[in-house]
Amino acid sequence: MILYNVTVSINPEIESEWTKYMREVHIPEVLETGMFIEARFCRVHGEEQGGVTYATGYLCPDQASYDRYMAEFAEKLRKSFHQKWEGHYAAFRTLLSVIEEFK
Repeated sequence: MILYNVTVSINPEIESEWTKYMREVHIPEVLETGMFIEARFCRVHGEEQGGVTYATGYLCPDQASYDRYMAEFAEKLRKSFHQKWEGHYAAFRTLLSVIEEFK
């Protein structure tokens, strides 16, 4: 499995509006692509340099699903996100291979 993690630091003034957008619009749109099994929306705790930080982890079953997401869906979703929140966030993305799960 592959974990696609998107970490975003946002301006505190828009936190409430942004988290509502993530919950009601963006995360559901990403999941509607059918390339991910689930998503986890998390608040990052610790030092923040003028922002509030969140991480969204999207779990996909295999590299092929992630590659298809990147090729067919990512650009449109990123563009929409950027147009709405431009100037109010900084983001970075991490791709992780799940080695083993413990429950």
